[in-house]
Amino acid sequence: MKDFEKRIAHLEELAEKMRDPDLPLEKSFGFFEEGVMLARELRKELDELQGKVEILLNSLEVRENDEAEVPNITKFDFQSSESQNDSQDKQAP
Repeated sequence: MKDFEKRIAHLEELAEKMRDPDLPLEKSFGFFEEGVMLARELRKELDELQGKVEILLNSLEVRENDEAEVPNITKFDFQSSESQNDSQDKQAP
């Protein structure tokens, strides 16, 4: 993250240099070009980080929902259900 912060500081330095009214046009354009490339790199990095944050937040949300919606599952005993059905069938007229 320090590298990112250093590049932001450099971008701010470039912007400050471009504000100098005595700066020749060619130098100003060179600073501008460097600033645009740097800004694109920084924007790309921010977009990637934002994507990672969204993935993490979504996975956290899914986990919270999964924990909240855990169904109460009881074991079904086929034998006792069959024997109940058999005894009910035998009692039926």
